Amino acid sequence: MSDMEEKFPRALWVRLIIYIAVGHLFAAFIYLLFAVGAK
Repeated sequence: MSDMEEKFPRALWVRLIIYIAVGHLFAAFIYLLFAVGAK
């Protein structure tokens, strides 16, 4: 039980960090597309 309780939050944090990182990269990519397209 203790092993499960320790692994779950770590996997959740890793997934959350990856999701946020990918979201920021995707937003930056779209921002660059609009910035280049506006010129």
